[in-house]
Amino acid sequence: MGRLKGAITDVAGVKVGHYTDHRRPTGCTVILVEEGAVAGVDVRGGAPGTRETDLLRPSHWVDTVHAVVLSGGSAFGLDAASGVMKYLEERGIGYQVGAVKVPIVPAAILFDLHLGDPRIRPTADSGYKACQAASAGVVAEGNVGAGAGATVGKLLGMKWAMKSGLGTASLALADGVIVGALVAVNAIGDVRDPHTGRIIAGARAPDGRGFVNVVEKLKKGIRLADLRAHEHTTIGVVATNIALTKAQAMKVAEMAHDGLARTINPVHTMYDGDTLFALATGKSRVEVDLSVVGAMAAEVVAEAVIRAVKRAESLPGLPGSRDVLQ
Repeated sequence: MGRLKGAITDVAGVKVGHYTDHRRPTGCTVILVEEGAVAGVDVRGGAPGTRETDLLRPSHWVDTVHAVVLSGGSAFGLDAASGVMKYLEERGIGYQVGAVKVPIVPAAILFDLHLGDPRIRPTADSGYKACQAASAGVVAEGNVGAGAGATVGKLLGMKWAMKSGLGTASLALADGVIVGALVAVNAIGDVRDPHTGRIIAGARAPDGRGFVNVVEKLKKGIRLADLRAHEHTTIGVVATNIALTKAQAMKVAEMAHDGLARTINPVHTMYDGDTLFALATGKSRVEVDLSVVGAMAAEVVAEAVIRAVKRAESLPGLPGSRDVLQ
């Protein structure tokens, strides 16, 4: 096994491509598994925007997907998945139904319409272009793809918010099992380094000195429902090179959410659409304890969240973590 890139593309069979529209900004990210992968999903937020998640229930028939799409643009951004389907169909990739192959492409979106012109959002063409850009190489992070319009710290309004983005991470176990994650962070909560407990992104204090601390504000009576808190969501994908059933993949997705809870507070509110997918490519036939895979999924999700905010670059009025912490 070669040196890891520190990205979800370290999992054999996984490619990643971004489409970024800098006019607003917004964009979408496609995670391609052209040879197919068993998939599961866990939706924890109370206000999700998703596509094909019902299909991933263990009791339902189809167990293989060919791509997952993460997109900005709120529910409009789900259109990006149609472009991914077109790309895959042109290459003869999909679930065989009689004489037709139907690409299976689940998707999830985040809300970024408060940046720039809300009429600019990812389309089917955006999804198609993301596929054209996909590779198994190093994955761009920060203000790209689904993370292009991501922000955090909107508790006191956009004036005190910060720029967030997209991050990825991976790790390898001693037996060659690889687990990777890719996350677009658009949370209302503060983002903390789980190793130090230090807030590294969130609602900035009006006096410019540090952060407000969202949870402390909630203790004092601020209501999320009064703060347009539905404009938040963290979405992502975890992947592993081992073989899993749909039920096992769903369990990995469930455990992966622990990585969000370690780094984002509050998370999984009624106004979020927090959603994580899990993919198993089956390239490695090593048998490993499912609980270990789930625990490692939480680790890489937490790391991907931290990278998403640390790699984000400032925009006018929306400083990135690297600028606020200096």
